[in-house]
Amino acid sequence: MTIREVAEYLKVNERTIYRLLSAKKLPAFKVGGSWRFRRTDIDRWIASQSEGEAGES
Repeated sequence: MTIREVAEYLKVNERTIYRLLSAKKLPAFKVGGSWRFRRTDIDRWIASQSEGEAGES
């Protein structure tokens, strides 16, 4: 997936994706100079975020 596709998938702005990348909070890798994402990694990241919020309550 590309930055744009991930932003659409997560329903956030592309700038938010770049912020998460710079904070090393989103699983990604570079191909050439472009960021790429695996949908399975993103889904796992979403699940871990949900678990983290549930544990904070």
